[in-house]
Amino acid sequence: MNNIGYCCICLGVNEGLKKKDHISVNRGMVKKTFEAKGLSYVSELVILNLEDTIKVLKYNIKNNIKVYRMSSDSFPWMSHYTFSNLPNFTKIQRILSQIGNIVKENDLRVSYHPGPFNILGSERPDVVDKTVDELNKHSELMDLMGLEQSTYYPINIHVNVTTPNHQESTRRFCEGFQKLSESCKKRLTVENDDKPSQYSVKMLYDMVHKVIGIPIVVDSLHYACHTDNMSWEDTLKLGLSTWKTKPLCHHSSSKKLHEDEKAILSAHADFLYESFDSCGFELDIELECKQKDVALVKYIREFNSI
Repeated sequence: MNNIGYCCICLGVNEGLKKKDHISVNRGMVKKTFEAKGLSYVSELVILNLEDTIKVLKYNIKNNIKVYRMSSDSFPWMSHYTFSNLPNFTKIQRILSQIGNIVKENDLRVSYHPGPFNILGSERPDVVDKTVDELNKHSELMDLMGLEQSTYYPINIHVNVTTPNHQESTRRFCEGFQKLSESCKKRLTVENDDKPSQYSVKMLYDMVHKVIGIPIVVDSLHYACHTDNMSWEDTLKLGLSTWKTKPLCHHSSSKKLHEDEKAILSAHADFLYESFDSCGFELDIELECKQKDVALVKYIREFNSI
């Protein structure tokens, strides 16, 4: 079965609620507030975010949504502290364990997608060190949830650098990979890009997968923007061949082609206008659309896909 889900923010869970009662998994703060209020306030927000993550997961279960990308923003200013130093860490551990139990007991598939500032192949050692810390912390959260250390629960990133060229950048990426914790190495995946100057699935296969063995998350819109002269079926087949667990893919429609001609081609549309062509393979899909779970329900209704 090809399970389908969405990313981070749940819209439907707040239907009928007053704004003050809205469920949110990404409460944060500006740096000035972080410096003024410190870890005690971080801890308060983390607990609220995690408790609401449980509400979102229960909403997903009720609506038969099996795939969900968790928000990296549930822990604001994550790079500035260790989790065990947070006040109320014992309570945070307990909630994370509860999240993991819900995931496992209901056969959900969850993932993380840390932001573009994570550059494992950067030319700057300090950026690499910060990236290693950030990625390891995402994996630590999954460990605290009690989730299997495998790409069934992936932590997905882009290479995010091309200087001075693709070969040198991916060489540094593969070197940076070796600095990660063992649990993070077992979960890390890499995704194709949406610009011809960046990385196609074929390039990632040759320059990353063949070297360190990590799977490739195939993104349909990124492929449409950067085919690398390969057919969709050949691209998908190549990407899926890199997985030892059930593959995970991304799917979205171009905002420029369907909703706003002034947008750039790679911008995600609010809704989905094409069905994901799985070419007969079994895989899971994260829909990257602005209307989140609302768009997912519409997608299932229109394309009869789940």
